[in-house]
Amino acid sequence: MGLIQEFKEFVNRGNVVDLAVGVVVGGAFGKIVSSLVADIITPIIGLAVGGVSFNSLSIKLGGSDPAKPVLLNYGNFLQTIFDFLIISFAIFMFVKAINKLKKEEAPAPAPPPAPTKEEVLLEEIRDILKSIKKL
Repeated sequence: MGLIQEFKEFVNRGNVVDLAVGVVVGGAFGKIVSSLVADIITPIIGLAVGGVSFNSLSIKLGGSDPAKPVLLNYGNFLQTIFDFLIISFAIFMFVKAINKLKKEEAPAPAPPPAPTKEEVLLEEIRDILKSIKKL
């Protein structure tokens, strides 16, 4: 019975629910960014480099069957690197925007407390001593 109770307490913590929501939203955001990369950015980059499709770049290594040669598909690797860089940048910009919103929502700092009676009295004594030294 203790293990079940511990599990309930673990699941009911706010951090676990926040983490679950973050994973779901992150997965959906990842799909959006992947589509942005695959459907919009990659074709533009391919057009800019002369209509070359990165996925089709490969080196024929040979193989025993000429109909099915062994290929080193470095184009797929390059495409994966581009995807990673673009997705990482998009996530960076998203997190930066969220952090900016959080900073704007931060409450204003509390005003400093009023001086105590002792502090006021000490300031008056200081001012009197300064005026005596001037004479």
